[in-house]
Amino acid sequence: MTAEPAQEASRLTQAAAAWRDADPDPVTRAEMDQLIASGDTAALAERFEGELAFGTAGIRAEIGAGPMRMNRLVIGRVATGMARYIQAKDPTAATAGVVIGYDGRTNSSVFATDAARILSRAGISTWLLPRALPTPVLAFSVRHLHAAYGIQVTASHNPRQYNGLKVYVRDGGQLLPPVDADIAAAIDATDPLHLPEGWAEGSFEFHPADEAADAYVTEVAARGRPPAGDVRLTVVHTALHGVGDATFRAVLATAGWPMPIPVTAQQQPDPTFPTAHYPNPEEPGVLDLAQATAEQAGADLVLANDPDADRVAIMVPAPDGWRALTGDEAGALLGDAVLTRLSQGDPVEDPGGLPPVVATTVVSGSLLRRLAQAAGVRCVSTLTGFKWIARAGGDEALIYGYEQALGYAVRPHLVADKDGISAALLVLQLATEQAQQGRTLLDRLDDLYLAHGLHVTRQQTLHADASVSVAQLDDALNRLRDNPPQRLAGQPVTVTDLQQADPGVVDLAGGHAEQAPDRPIPPADVLIWRSGSDARVMIRPSGTEPELKIYAEAVCPVADRAGLDAARKAADQRVEQMLSEASAALTAALSAGGPASNQ
Repeated sequence: MTAEPAQEASRLTQAAAAWRDADPDPVTRAEMDQLIASGDTAALAERFEGELAFGTAGIRAEIGAGPMRMNRLVIGRVATGMARYIQAKDPTAATAGVVIGYDGRTNSSVFATDAARILSRAGISTWLLPRALPTPVLAFSVRHLHAAYGIQVTASHNPRQYNGLKVYVRDGGQLLPPVDADIAAAIDATDPLHLPEGWAEGSFEFHPADEAADAYVTEVAARGRPPAGDVRLTVVHTALHGVGDATFRAVLATAGWPMPIPVTAQQQPDPTFPTAHYPNPEEPGVLDLAQATAEQAGADLVLANDPDADRVAIMVPAPDGWRALTGDEAGALLGDAVLTRLSQGDPVEDPGGLPPVVATTVVSGSLLRRLAQAAGVRCVSTLTGFKWIARAGGDEALIYGYEQALGYAVRPHLVADKDGISAALLVLQLATEQAQQGRTLLDRLDDLYLAHGLHVTRQQTLHADASVSVAQLDDALNRLRDNPPQRLAGQPVTVTDLQQADPGVVDLAGGHAEQAPDRPIPPADVLIWRSGSDARVMIRPSGTEPELKIYAEAVCPVADRAGLDAARKAADQRVEQMLSEASAALTAALSAGGPASNQ
């Protein structure tokens, strides 16, 4: 070993030993001991070259030892940084307080307790939710308790080896710029090896937030009673080893619904996720157990929450077997339900005399916009993420928002975030109403297509080879900006580049730029290729992984129900052709940076 590599190995070993000595967790201490003993410089460098970045929603990473993993020292650093930010920049928050919740993942309760202990001992009023609960309960509790901030320890639907945390602010929504940068700076200035004395042990003062958790159940159930009539569906529910089961059942019981059939193997929280190692309900195979349970029970509906229950997936029986609705299909059905109730004077949301608004994202389908236009309600399209959707109403009243990744806000005045519990309840109401008329959710979806055109959406992820960096993907997108395709699926292409968006724009997909300089949306790394007048492709990078996401939508008019099958075939073919051509263009642009593969 030459002098320079030897020096680097010595530096990494010293850093690892210092981290181990400061780490209060015996499991990650032992892990670090093993890394040191192995002499594997590359493995140590992976843990110590850099630190986890605190982004607009918090942090998330694999659980493990070192500054590039999720562990107690990293949580202690984040909580100490937040405490210092509050003391220096937001002193009124010390009195209003911070609500802390957690899900059922590995070490979630430990991380939550560490954060609470640090904040409390820093003189900040601290609330603790009573047990592992869904993320929307935490978002609700921030508003309900008039707290300044909320922290939820969760990795949502990430693989089982992950954990993290999300930060919420006074309005109950996720953290936004520029406050995120200020908090990140305070965290960056905190040395995890020199946290406050005794931070990892001992008692501390806190306020129990049991009442807030109970209030969530009461409030969500209040407008979720079964429709009048004798029809009751047989429903299967899975929590995917997460924390959604008990809360969903409590809401159903309070609202007067019969209990669903559980997917027993997935009903209780289990951080090992034995039947769903990647518990994302969008992933192929994740809902197989739910489908098998539904087939055995002769069920009418499957509802699946992700592990922190902020999202919900829907499966329904179709002529060719069980089918999972896409996020856009469910988003249109739920949006239609909210708008219909609004028109009937019985809104799911109470707009409080303000003009109602619905919202979705630039990469979601456009059917919600057509539904809103028909109802005389403004629809705003914003960036991906509920930190933007939840605030799309501005001075008006947001009554509904969704994104295609199975996230729905059907009660945004209660939860300023996606909520898989209240959304599942509305799905159950809507499906029961249709069943009372001898119809299904698919029948209602066809109604919307007949009235507003058949909307077909698909998405694809282009994974770069391991040798390709995020920066190289950015370069590939820039090459496409300079040289976009001239035609897509046989139609001329017009390009919208959201990196060039006016910083005052609040609606990124409307017919004109709607301005709100006090609530700007930053430019986004999103390309939109419109193919003719009735189809489009949206492309964006992951931001954290070396992959590009491609979304496609085609709209076909339909004269009558007899023409639906032919329209679906034509729309499907066009969407697949656009995805194929866009993927080919991206792969060619990536060729200088490394090979890629489709999923």
